[in-house]
Amino acid sequence: LKMNFEGIIIGLVTFVIIGIFHPLVIKAEYFFGRVSMWIFLFSGIVCVAFSLITDSFSLSAILGVLGFTCLWSIKEVIDQEKRVKEGRYPKNPRRKY
Repeated sequence: LKMNFEGIIIGLVTFVIIGIFHPLVIKAEYFFGRVSMWIFLFSGIVCVAFSLITDSFSLSAILGVLGFTCLWSIKEVIDQEKRVKEGRYPKNPRRKY
């Protein structure tokens, strides 16, 4: 019986990526505001493009997850901006809103 751990590894890496991006979006909005959406857009497109051309199935899947997590983060930056305006998260006093 040969066990295939690729799915478990991809699932674990996905879990870690999502866990990292939650505070990353909060910090990105705090320090960069809406400009961070462009960083997430560029990063997402690059990761998705590389996922299409890599030979490794696992790496392709992980890059795809990372890319779409970056793209999802664009929406989360907008939502985070709203949460800051509602007073649920601190504002960066050095940045104009």
